[in-house]
Amino acid sequence: MSAASFIAQIGPIVQKYAALYGYRFPSAIIAQACIESGYGTSSLAFRYHNYFGIKWWRGCGRSAVNLSTKEEYTPGVLTSITAGFAVGKDMEDGVRMYFEFIQRNSRYNNLKSAVSSKNYIELIRADGYATSSTYVTTVWNVVCTQNLGRFDKQTAPTPVSYAGVVTANALNVRTAPSTVAGIMQVADHNFILPKGICVAIDAELDGWGRLASIPGWVSLQYIRK
Repeated sequence: MSAASFIAQIGPIVQKYAALYGYRFPSAIIAQACIESGYGTSSLAFRYHNYFGIKWWRGCGRSAVNLSTKEEYTPGVLTSITAGFAVGKDMEDGVRMYFEFIQRNSRYNNLKSAVSSKNYIELIRADGYATSSTYVTTVWNVVCTQNLGRFDKQTAPTPVSYAGVVTANALNVRTAPSTVAGIMQVADHNFILPKGICVAIDAELDGWGRLASIPGWVSLQYIRK
């Protein structure tokens, strides 16, 4: 697969989920996928639909595969290890996996505050996502040479501020405003709101409301103002 072909396939998917999850710079994330997967040619990518080198975690809802990889714990020194990686169902699930991973890990909370694509890369490297000492330079170079900034124009959630009451018997809180998004996990259990509870909504997007108290989304079909 050529670089252009890979970007044409994964770019719109990343752009879609970046908007759903509230990340402003899909260009940086697409570049991460290019580097982490070798433009979709790595075994982890084309066989297991994992384009970001995401390790398996308990509650991810996916199977795992053990593969060898290299980490740069000491600058300039590569160490070979074997790790369990999450297995995606297809390219879209592989992209969704990335967003579910950074959404559930509090160390990545600062990514939504990134002020530029390069700043996003700098932050995620500092947060511990990658061990390569040249990660920022390498990923940023892909953003520039592949003109990935064209993917940064996206539809953002509309800010709102109101309270509503849950009308469903059990309302799933999802990680993004979509029924295909995963259900938020609390202590390895699905986060579900009971009927009658009052919730505060601070943003809306395509019939979904974002909870003000946690980074989760609920269907407004089941919220009465």
